[in-house]
Amino acid sequence: MYLIIVGGGKVGFFLAQELIENNHEVLVIEKDVARAEQLHEALGGSVLSGDACEASVLEGAGVGRADLILAVTGDDEDNFVVCEIARFYGSARPIARINNPQNDLVFKRRGIETTISATEAILSQIEQELPDTQFVPIMKLHHGLELVELKLNSVSPVIGNSPIGLKLPSESHVALIIDSDGIPKIPSEEIELSANDSLVLITRVENRSLVRQLIIGSSQDLDT
Repeated sequence: MYLIIVGGGKVGFFLAQELIENNHEVLVIEKDVARAEQLHEALGGSVLSGDACEASVLEGAGVGRADLILAVTGDDEDNFVVCEIARFYGSARPIARINNPQNDLVFKRRGIETTISATEAILSQIEQELPDTQFVPIMKLHHGLELVELKLNSVSPVIGNSPIGLKLPSESHVALIIDSDGIPKIPSEEIELSANDSLVLITRVENRSLVRQLIIGSSQDLDT
């Protein structure tokens, strides 16, 4: 695989190091000349000094034949521009680092579906450790989808119903039921949902609020 990494900070450097060790072809683009020289000493010829927000730099880096573009600078605007240029010039799939989680929807609306936010990852882990949390985003998937877990409370509107045939937003599906004893079950018509059951769903990121309301209840029931 040929991967272009934009941003030669700690994230970009360690990514490049691991990928090179796994026999991938890697090019790191870093606009700070001094930093690019440091990276060149550590990584050899796998470094290009330049501003990847300029289309000519990405063209010179061979964006047209790249398999992945990893925009991992500390600036969301730069990462956004890099992904936009990459999508225009080649077929490579862009992956963007997002420093401000509030920018995630902007990236998604522009078709940049794979984003990584350290803040969201940490918050998700914290939420999974809190026993009273009722909504936990587990994992982002391709095409604007995500895997989420919802824990039913005593007033959840779906209690007493089967997980099959629940009224959910378009492109939302129940993938797994975890009962109050922690036993996973495949959704079926024989299952009757009860308080403290958890539903693992695949849904669209923009449907979070609606899914919460339909599965858990009103926003007042979500307080933890």
